[in-house]
Amino acid sequence: MELFDYQIDKTKNWLPKDGKVNYFGKLFPSHEANHYFDCLLNTIDWRNDEAIIFGKKIITKRKVAWYGEKPFEYTYSKVTKNALPWTKELLELKAAIEKETGETFNSCLLNLYHSGDEGMAWHSDGEKDLKKDGAIGSLSFGAERKFAFKHKETKEKVTLVLEHGSLLVMKDATQTYWLHRLPPTKLISRPRVNLTFRTIIQ
Repeated sequence: MELFDYQIDKTKNWLPKDGKVNYFGKLFPSHEANHYFDCLLNTIDWRNDEAIIFGKKIITKRKVAWYGEKPFEYTYSKVTKNALPWTKELLELKAAIEKETGETFNSCLLNLYHSGDEGMAWHSDGEKDLKKDGAIGSLSFGAERKFAFKHKETKEKVTLVLEHGSLLVMKDATQTYWLHRLPPTKLISRPRVNLTFRTIIQ
């Protein structure tokens, strides 16, 4: 039991319109979240991410990994990745969020941010490989970080803090109408691992 434990309304839509975002809070007690955080840091095949920007190949400090039930191809930033087979821990986490949300997922993109200096710029997950308007389940382990949404037309913004062991789900028209980002911050020195469970359509 956390000292300042509180009830989170899992049904609340954090977006005012044009999509749906639910925050489930902490899905795991601290000792379980710590266990998964350590396992993910040490067992995932982390690689520096690559992107082609204005014709130039950029290598990020942030590291990524791509896993799935088949060797799915996934292309973003003009770079294609092939999914590695699920690990034991990823299957456990997938089962936990499928049970919590009633959704199903067949793949997972993982990001490792070594400190608050590393973030993610405004973007939406609208790649053609992804199920249109499908749910994306985002699990966070490690450092608490702010996560922001911005409407593509009205520029309205919504900001949440994603806790250690917590789940956020984006679905419906969210990727069509909203951008999201992980703002960098000098205030955080600890690493964070984020897993985004997705559905690839072949």
